[in-house]
Parts: sequence; C-alpha cells; structure tokens
Amino acid sequence: MEEEEKKAISEQKRSCVNCGAELKYKPGTTNINCEYCGHQETITQDEDGFKELELKPYLSAMGSQSHSEEIMMLHCKNCGANQHVEENYKSLHCVYCTMPLIIEDAYKEDWILPGAVLPFQFDQKKSHQIFSKWVKGLWFAPNKLKKAALDPQNTKGLYLPYWTFDAQLYADYTGERGTYYYVNVSYTTTENGKSVTKTRRERRTRWSPASGNITGFVDDTLIKASHQRNNAIPKKLSHWNLDALEPFNTSYLAGFVTEKYTIPLQDGHLSSTKEAERIARSWARQDIGGDTQRVHSIDMRLSQETFKHILLPVYISAYRFNSKKYNFFINGQTGKISGSRPYSFWKIFFLVLFILSIILILLWLSNK
Repeated sequence: MEEEEKKAISEQKRSCVNCGAELKYKPGTTNINCEYCGHQETITQDEDGFKELELKPYLSAMGSQSHSEEIMMLHCKNCGANQHVEENYKSLHCVYCTMPLIIEDAYKEDWILPGAVLPFQFDQKKSHQIFSKWVKGLWFAPNKLKKAALDPQNTKGLYLPYWTFDAQLYADYTGERGTYYYVNVSYTTTENGKSVTKTRRERRTRWSPASGNITGFVDDTLIKASHQRNNAIPKKLSHWNLDALEPFNTSYLAGFVTEKYTIPLQDGHLSSTKEAERIARSWARQDIGGDTQRVHSIDMRLSQETFKHILLPVYISAYRFNSKKYNFFINGQTGKISGSRPYSFWKIFFLVLFILSIILILLWLSNK
C-alpha cells in the first residue's frame, strides 16, 4: 500500500468539531459519538465492501508486507498480550490481567490490515446488565455474590483477531460403504435354575469398496489468530454471525482495545488446511452413502485460496468476591456470557445432606 493510503487510514481517528473531545464508536450503530456533548458523525462505508485477499502472495516474504500499515502497540509484560488502542489514554490496564501498561513503552509494528470488522452491538452498560442477570441465575452461588464488586474500569471492549480462509476444494477418495443387516443369534441363559435357549437380533455390517471424487467451495473457515496465555476466551463464546461483517474502518475501533494477531498467517493457513481435510472427509462420507462409511485415503487439492484478517468483538472483565478475582467474558455481538464463579460450600453441603436423608428414608421404608 502506498504511504499516502496508509496515512489516510491511520488518520481516520476524529475529534469532535464542537468540543474537541475524541469521538468513539457507538455500539449497534454506524456512528462515532462524542460522550461529552453528544455530537455524532456517520462512519463512511466502503462502497466496494470488504475484499478477499489472494493467499499465495502473502505466504511469501515479499508479499507479507503488502496491504499493511504500522500501528502503535502496547505489550503486557505480565501476560504477554499485545494490544492496540485507537485513542489517547493517559493510563491503561491490560484487558486480560488488569496489570498497568506503560504508555511510554509503546512501539510501532506492521500488521496486515483487517479486511473486515464485526462491530460491537451493545455498550459497556449493557454488558454489566448481562453480568448481573448471569449472577442471579447461578446455582449454588453464595447469597452475597449479587453484591459482587464489579469495577466498570475493568470492563473493556476488545476486538479479537481472526483469520478467515476461502478455497475451492477438490479431492479423490477411496473407502468402503457399510450396509446394515440383522441376524438371529441363539444364546443360553439361566432362569429358575434351568438353562434356557433364547434368540436375539444382532446388527451386522456388510462392507463394499467405494471410491470417487468430491468438489465444493469452503467458505470462511474461521481460525483464531492470537494466543491468550492467561484467561483464554472460552470456545463456547466463539460463535459469530459473519454475515454482519462490515468493511474495515478504524472508526469502529475508537474507544475499544484491539489485539494484534500473534499466530502468523502461515500457521493460520496450516490450521485452515487441516479443517479443510476434515470437511473433505465429511463430504466423502456423504458421497459414499450407505448406513456407515470408512474413508481409507483422501487426496485433497485447494485452489483459488483467499483470506481475510478480521476483528471480532468481546467484552472482558473481572469482579471481586471475598477478596478473590473472577474473570468473565461476553460476546460483543450475541451477548452470550461465560466466566469463572465462586460456589457456596454450605449450599452444596446441605443439598448433599438432604439427598442422603431421602435415600436413608427410602431404604428404611423398603425394609420396614
């Protein structure tokens, strides 16, 4: 990308025309908003949409620097997370471990520009409401947990980096088609001290050779692009509606933290290839048919490979209960929540005691 284009992208960060405060993205909208005077501006949408980038040039050393720009990064010395902030903070804490980050240690680093972003759909206040509802629904939670100390300063909206890969898949396979059939099998058992011969139905499988080829388009294979050493994002939160992706614009990042990918494109491609192999085997089984299948060999080729670097939203926070910190995470699109929580020893103890009492009463009644 030319230097002028890089500079244009970097300078999309805007100040309020009324009061000079920094404009931040307003979740669930296409606007950037001034939190002080209420002024709003519409984010300019790219009429061409987001582009799929051809993979092979990026896997070579020369191509890896194209379509990239420099961003300012902050590295957490405690947990190792690399974070980018699209506004001017005087102080900042790591979104993962809450340790202070040293602004003076910020450094510039190249990254492959995101092709698309999934904007946050609700704000920090809504994330706290989701947390409160979650706490109220927890089983065996201490009664005082509802008053848990949730520090708003520890709740951060974070854009997570992912790779997505598209490819045309073609594969030849060999295997076997299994067809079920049933036979009557005699067996001997003892009833009332006597041997009795009975018959039962057993399922068997008749196998026949199968081979063929499959072809299809593998669309948007999603591969995580960063390692979380501590407090990893739970897998059950990683379900996104990628149809809602918007062409990348730095305005969506304003007011949020962005994590830079630490899993290189090459490694992400290897993971996507393994996923394509899994998909190919699934398609081969469907093509073989029958009641069950065996796939002995599969020769897969991928062509027309493209990729995107995308950013997906999640809220990360922590709350304190009895001087201990617990982390929780909220999907910034769906509102789904997952996190660590304390348990009440006494609630569990009395439940176990109650169950044992019921068992003892039933045993006593059965022997009466």
